[in-house]
Amino acid sequence: MARIILFGGHGKVALLTEPLLAARGDEVTAVIRDPAQAEDVRTAGAEPLVADVERLDVEALAGLIAGHDAVVWAAGAGGGNPSRTRAVDRDAAIRTMEAAERAGVSRYVMVSYFGASKAHGVDPANPFFAYAEAKAEADEALRASALDWTVLGPSTLTLEEPSGLIDTTAGSSAQVSRGNVARVIAAALADDDTIRRTIRFNDGDTPVAEALRA
Repeated sequence: MARIILFGGHGKVALLTEPLLAARGDEVTAVIRDPAQAEDVRTAGAEPLVADVERLDVEALAGLIAGHDAVVWAAGAGGGNPSRTRAVDRDAAIRTMEAAERAGVSRYVMVSYFGASKAHGVDPANPFFAYAEAKAEADEALRASALDWTVLGPSTLTLEEPSGLIDTTAGSSAQVSRGNVARVIAAALADDDTIRRTIRFNDGDTPVAEALRA
């Protein structure tokens, strides 16, 4: 059993991840902004924790993280506002990394996206640019940290039923179901061989656990 704190606990992927973790006996703290989301999180098998990560400093975040075994960052501003995108997807994410180190919680799984990179190639005029920049900087900060990190890079998300099958070898982004992303998060947390690896993936033909070992 592990105690996992999941930031962005009411997101579509998070709500699919929480039941998987709970079913195997993990205790999940789901960090949410809106108290009205608490019942959805409980139904998914997690314990809700209402906190505004956009405004909490490192010390306060360390207090939330302390006592857990792993951190999952699945939060995001949702696009639309470049300044808020930077505040959440970059700044708040990086503060949780610093907070995890301060709290002595070394395991950290980042949910990023397939094309995240300093060389993302997104045109600055594209509304996606702020997100691409924020995620690239957050991912790089995590890789430079002393944490036992894993960066997950799912491709374009769909609402298809999860197959439990992915492809971690593809050179370009395609599609992946949110349910498969949830399965990858759960499997990565249970597999120390994913530590200090960036894993990009699409839906594919290989069972998740096997694909992560490849």
